[in-house]
Amino acid sequence: MNDLFIELRHITKRFPGVVANDGVDLAVRTGEIHAIVGENGAGKSTLMRILYGLYQPDQGDIAVKGQTAVIDSPRRALELGIGMVHQHFMLIPVFTVAENVILGSEPASGLGRLRMREARQRVADLCRQYGFILDPGAEVGALSVGEQQRVEIIKVLYRGAELLILDEPTAVLVPQEVEELFHNLRRLKEQGKTIIFISHKLDEVLAISDQVTVLRHGRVVGTVPAARTTKAQLAEMMVGRPVLLELEHPSVTPGQVRLEARRLRVPGGGKRLAVREVSLAVRAGEVYGVAGVEGNGQTELVEALVGLRPIAGGQLLVDGRDVTHATARAIRLLGVAHIPEDRHRRGIALPMAVWENLILGHHTRDEFTHGALLDRPGIQGFVRRRVGDYDIRVADTDAPVLALSGGNQQKVVVAREFSFNPQVLVAAQPTRGLDIGATEFVMRQLLAARSSGMAVLLISANLEEVLSLSDRIAVMYGGEMVAEFARAEATPAELGLYMTGTKRKDEARAG
Repeated sequence: MNDLFIELRHITKRFPGVVANDGVDLAVRTGEIHAIVGENGAGKSTLMRILYGLYQPDQGDIAVKGQTAVIDSPRRALELGIGMVHQHFMLIPVFTVAENVILGSEPASGLGRLRMREARQRVADLCRQYGFILDPGAEVGALSVGEQQRVEIIKVLYRGAELLILDEPTAVLVPQEVEELFHNLRRLKEQGKTIIFISHKLDEVLAISDQVTVLRHGRVVGTVPAARTTKAQLAEMMVGRPVLLELEHPSVTPGQVRLEARRLRVPGGGKRLAVREVSLAVRAGEVYGVAGVEGNGQTELVEALVGLRPIAGGQLLVDGRDVTHATARAIRLLGVAHIPEDRHRRGIALPMAVWENLILGHHTRDEFTHGALLDRPGIQGFVRRRVGDYDIRVADTDAPVLALSGGNQQKVVVAREFSFNPQVLVAAQPTRGLDIGATEFVMRQLLAARSSGMAVLLISANLEEVLSLSDRIAVMYGGEMVAEFARAEATPAELGLYMTGTKRKDEARAG
């Protein structure tokens, strides 16, 4: 008897100028949790899209339960028992849980009438069978991120999936929600389901999976039992070199306050305040981390601090100077650098060349101009140094920055923002979407900035990142700072309680 649920044999997929998958072999046994890891561009997503019928391989074939199968659409994948839960949820907020689950597969009578009561009961039965705590009648828009993810999983189970592909399922979850997800996944495994788990978070991969397959440059490096490997070994397999997972956090004596917000109020959409009475002070030589689930005012706070969004009330100071109503350019000229959370919208101009993006916003500086013209030799020297110093992998700096990988695009932003002696750095989600190698690089740069005496404000939904880098940690929830901790006092579990609103400011310990 063949106990393999799926077997991918010699899968190759090419795109113009890129071999995304190069002769990939993958075997996943029935009833196991099988993790797939690799850097950005390693071929994970392409491989899973082939398995789910979104792409067709150029070479190779797929066997499902020992039988060769052509999977030419997601519908065909589901017929074969293969379902996928995407990283970005596909739910309708104003619909109930049950309505979202049955959408497109509605039970109907012979006369075409929707049997809604039967649908709600079926959803309730599935939740009970797999240990999911969900109310079929609840409106999805009112649910937490973790609950919405459960709805997506139930949607796939409702359609008969026996193998679930989960793409970065913990990316936006707080620790308590991760634990709940893992509880649900173990329950699914006990019930005979098979799970493919894709993640950058190696601690979680080792905690939940039975087997781990590592991809690098479109090829399988190896498959190892999770119980017999380590985080460091997986990281080295992914990157091809040893990776320092625990970065040195040298002792630095903080200096004067460089960036200060006093009772800031910042508007969001319409007349609603997205930031309410937020105060913080970031000193030279420290990293002040702000943790929180996305959508709790962090974006609006960052934009206000760097002059991209008007401030409705309170005061903003840089080195003691009032810049509450200053422009973004004026704040930048005072030595405030900004790594934006959305590099495509705020950090780079995609059609422009790499060299142009490396001087963007600073192109009028004396070292880059010769009279009214740009000094191309001077710029080229600067660009060469930055490309070398920051290991930006690009064959030609005249190429548009959109031709670079996400990690190299982020390095362009980091290189530019660190290049002009900033005194303050506002870094929002600086490692979002980056693989382990690029993440290590960016984190090293942030700690180097701290050691050089820069005041670093770090805003991140990645709790591991905040805990690794920060000297002090605040939690933002509902547009307010609800807690502050010294580095030694903060734990993931404690921070998670504030991030979900379970604990409030009056229960917090002073940092």
